[in-house]
Amino acid sequence: MKHTLSQKFNRQVDQISVSLIRKFDEQVTNIDGIIKLTLGEPDFNTPEHVKQAGIQAIEENYSHYSGMSGLMDVRVAASEFFAKKYGLHYKPESEILVTIGATEAISASLLSILEAGDKVLMPAPIYPGYEPIITLANAKPIYIDTSKNDFVLTPEMIDQAMVEHGDEVKAIILNYPSNPTGVTYTREEVQKIAESLKKYDIFVISDEIYSELTYGGDHVSIAEFIPEQTILINGLSKSHAMTGWRLGFILSNEAFIKELMKVHQYLVTAASTVSQKAAVKALTQGIDDGLEMRAEYQIRRDYVYQKMNDLGFSIARPNGAFYIFGKIPKGFNQNSMEFCVDLAQKQALALIPGIAFGPEAEGYVRVSYAASMENLEKAMERLSNYMKAHPAQ
Repeated sequence: MKHTLSQKFNRQVDQISVSLIRKFDEQVTNIDGIIKLTLGEPDFNTPEHVKQAGIQAIEENYSHYSGMSGLMDVRVAASEFFAKKYGLHYKPESEILVTIGATEAISASLLSILEAGDKVLMPAPIYPGYEPIITLANAKPIYIDTSKNDFVLTPEMIDQAMVEHGDEVKAIILNYPSNPTGVTYTREEVQKIAESLKKYDIFVISDEIYSELTYGGDHVSIAEFIPEQTILINGLSKSHAMTGWRLGFILSNEAFIKELMKVHQYLVTAASTVSQKAAVKALTQGIDDGLEMRAEYQIRRDYVYQKMNDLGFSIARPNGAFYIFGKIPKGFNQNSMEFCVDLAQKQALALIPGIAFGPEAEGYVRVSYAASMENLEKAMERLSNYMKAHPAQ
């Protein structure tokens, strides 16, 4: 009897697939003249002084491994950055781990804490990068539908989920400012969520990668209120337009970091040394590099919000990140994938269908306004043309 090696893969791999965001982006990329407002990547370049720090690191032969936790100078810089920005205090020698982007930080954190049969609470809709790692760990995601509350998680929602799932819950994942909704939380809302979570013996994995992109208020980290439970994830991809440098952080108490470092080390050994040297410059001299980008994003947000609102899209409060999450107007095709495919084919405009973020997001589209105003203006014109050519039934 002939066997194939493909039959011998980890069975959990059969339960995951490539992100629908990436699939759709590739599906439409060859359409002639396509404008893509699909991926969550800044259209800005890395600041010049940060690039020069990377070049200098190469010239000075920073081409060897750093320690598992990362270079001490970048951990010191990160400690000072998070203290100044958010009032968080982590010891650089024992409470900060440098990772290969927030993505590896997420994987290392989840694989460190999850066992078969564990459950993980997640407010939905949510970025689709968490569920596959949970599934690989043979654990189970539990989605808390926030769509009826304008995508704002409440203590009551958490309490209800804990009543239903109880002792099997090992962790909750928070992601704010949110991908895909652009929603973030006020200080009062964060404090109330923290008070609720304090009642339960669960990990709080808080992905705050968009913390520097908040509009109309300062970012408030849940780690301020429950540091003893929180595994805080952040990085430089969004704040400093450094997606390709792959530089992230896990910040937590010493006992947690000690365990997380084991998994991190076997996954990747250590983050790129050159990227770490560039990160020192970003976190110190470039501590406010994100402010100029944020100001430009806010102009773009206001423009796209108004245009889509005028077209009949219902939009949750987009006060963070660089996304507009709009509900397709009544009478149009509520199947978000079909809507987006048709839009791409007829108007050469690509938005991400809501279904990419779970069934709670069906009937919505996500627009990334991390694009030039010129492209955004063309995109809104094309969207308007599409809506006028296909009036609501």
